[in-house]
Amino acid sequence: MRASDRAYRTLLTEIQDGLLPAGAVLGEVEQAARLGVSRTPLREALARLAADGLVVQQSPRVTVVSDVDADDIRALFEFRRALEEAAARLAATRADPAEFAELAAEFDRTSLRGEGREHYYDLIARFDAALDDAVDNIYLSSALRTIRTHLVRVRRLARENPARLSASVGEHALIAHAIAAKDADLAAHATHVHLHNALTNILASLAEARTEPGAA
Repeated sequence: MRASDRAYRTLLTEIQDGLLPAGAVLGEVEQAARLGVSRTPLREALARLAADGLVVQQSPRVTVVSDVDADDIRALFEFRRALEEAAARLAATRADPAEFAELAAEFDRTSLRGEGREHYYDLIARFDAALDDAVDNIYLSSALRTIRTHLVRVRRLARENPARLSASVGEHALIAHAIAAKDADLAAHATHVHLHNALTNILASLAEARTEPGAA
């Protein structure tokens, strides 16, 4: 793996996991030393993160992790809704019904007890990959990958809500069933409902965190 790729992946994971929070300063000298790379590959990594919208450059040698607020999240979901509804419609006309019927059955059987949560996240990743393959549009898939990069970070900002997570399982199952049935309208509508509920939950979680004693 190239040094710039290694630096990018490390910084991306740290930003998504919150180890590098919004406002964290990514000085060139310090980060290059910490990651064990020279400045050139570090600059390449930071340029990729800037293109992703995850960092912003404050000066030629100082970059900071970008902030995420409610307006950013709403804008992200506006873009996400347009892309994912289009993807669901296309998948319903192009996908192998058997593949999505199998995914739907897995969602139906999903339990969130014990290690079931990790299985669910793995299942979502497989669903997304199957969706990309079915759509077979490199431009749409590329845009969706960018959105998913931000979603990892946004989900971490929201508090864990077991009831919401359980509802999400059923929503994914309905989308997969609709694609398997080649029902493009239902696939798009189910995707719209899922994203509406996800956004509502995230914004409510952030608002609750802001009103707690000691919150900034």
